[in-house]
Amino acid sequence: MGRDKALLPFGAGVLAQHVAARVQSAAGTAILVGNPDIYSHLGFPVVADTQSGAGPLGGIHAALSHTTADWNLVVACDMPNVTAGLLLEILSAAEQCAADAVFPTGPSGRAEPVCAAWHRRALPAVACALERGVRKVTGVLGDLAIHSLLIEEVSYFQNVNTPEEWAGYGAS
Repeated sequence: MGRDKALLPFGAGVLAQHVAARVQSAAGTAILVGNPDIYSHLGFPVVADTQSGAGPLGGIHAALSHTTADWNLVVACDMPNVTAGLLLEILSAAEQCAADAVFPTGPSGRAEPVCAAWHRRALPAVACALERGVRKVTGVLGDLAIHSLLIEEVSYFQNVNTPEEWAGYGAS
């Protein structure tokens, strides 16, 4: 993309604020994971990555290391279509099962681990995967009890990775 997706202008603020507000609406609270020097002005608490360069799995590790909640919504900052209703549905499903994580799954069967509910008991498996050099979230799935939640509407999970995708949101 060539720029920080979290800071892309969106609505009355930036994309990270938009997504965090949806998480806060569903869960009652939200934190951002990243560099506090860059994101602290966005109005949400910021937790620094626990392992630099560890990718999305490192962000999940930081969030689960910081939390006191059993279930935690983990949502990538570049999902402009995510809604509080969807996140509440995921969180509700999580609170009714004994899994380590609840991943929404579209009709194709593709799981969405970066728009999901993670139980804090998943932290040791995430930490172990990071110690083995795993950086992709999918690299830890075999070590966890996963519950899939079918979500027919896949547009919720559309993320923006290219300027062309971002332009589809009327943004520059």
